Amino acid sequence: MGKKNIAVAMGGYSSEYEISLKSGTVVCEALAKLDASVYPIHILTDGWYYVAQDGSKHVVNKGDFSFSNGSETVRPDVVFNTVHGTPGEDGLLQSYFELLGIPHTTSGFYQAALSFNKRDCLSVVKNFGVKCANSYYLNKGTEIDRDEIVKKVGLPCFVKPNRAGSSFGISKVSDMEQLLPAIKKAYEEDDEIIIETALKGTEVSVGVYTHNNEAVVLMPTEIVSENDFFDYEAKYLGKSDEITPARISEEDMQKVQEEAKRIHTLLKMTGVSRSEFIIQKGQPYFLEINATPGLSKESIIPKQVRHAGMTLTEFFSLLLDEALSRK
Repeated sequence: MGKKNIAVAMGGYSSEYEISLKSGTVVCEALAKLDASVYPIHILTDGWYYVAQDGSKHVVNKGDFSFSNGSETVRPDVVFNTVHGTPGEDGLLQSYFELLGIPHTTSGFYQAALSFNKRDCLSVVKNFGVKCANSYYLNKGTEIDRDEIVKKVGLPCFVKPNRAGSSFGISKVSDMEQLLPAIKKAYEEDDEIIIETALKGTEVSVGVYTHNNEAVVLMPTEIVSENDFFDYEAKYLGKSDEITPARISEEDMQKVQEEAKRIHTLLKMTGVSRSEFIIQKGQPYFLEINATPGLSKESIIPKQVRHAGMTLTEFFSLLLDEALSRK
């Protein structure tokens, strides 16, 4: 890779923007070791800026994604996308970069939108024989029939916003009384909801990345939460243990890796994705897939990458090379 201008997009318009800024910072630090010019780009509701090392902000021209670096105008050769939530994980930025002809490290706009919409994504993979929890869908304004919900998914169940990440708005419901407050909480994040059977088993998270048009699967991480489930506190405030590789049998390991790789390929994902599963009685049940998984120091993908014997610099430059080769 000759000397390239790399923009690292971070931030976003959702509750996850702070986590994304951490991911972006880790990526910038790792890419600083390459012979390239690396530009942190903050994509926030109040504007898009290149933030220079001295803290000065330079407005990004949305017409061609160019900006001043203080002495000249830069137009990136490639974008490393670390925006979680909207607009970086739901297909909006992907469409924008694709219209401008700028290669980026994440999946295409349709794959991003599909994987971000948990309900639509489950509907697609179920048709390919992927095992998922029983689920019930609600839209804001539609009638809530508690008996019907419990009949379909049972108790305990999870109530989740359909299009939110980092476990925002999720509740675990153990009795009828908790159902309506949980639905109300989920509606604060999204006007579409998914209610799922709470599976009992080992929760694992599996990274898969695309290299030379092949899906390569990483070693699964087991998630042991101190809290009732892997919620925001467990994810970011140290209330969980993440064990890589997961403490599961050789056979379960193989099954869950094959399933993660199959889903990444089925959905035609590119870049790196991370799929969540619960292994119940030797069977992996798919929960969801993340198109721009967290890359901060605490995040799961960096741990799996290091376990695979790669540095983050090597891994991130592999994703950049892959993006440039797709151009």
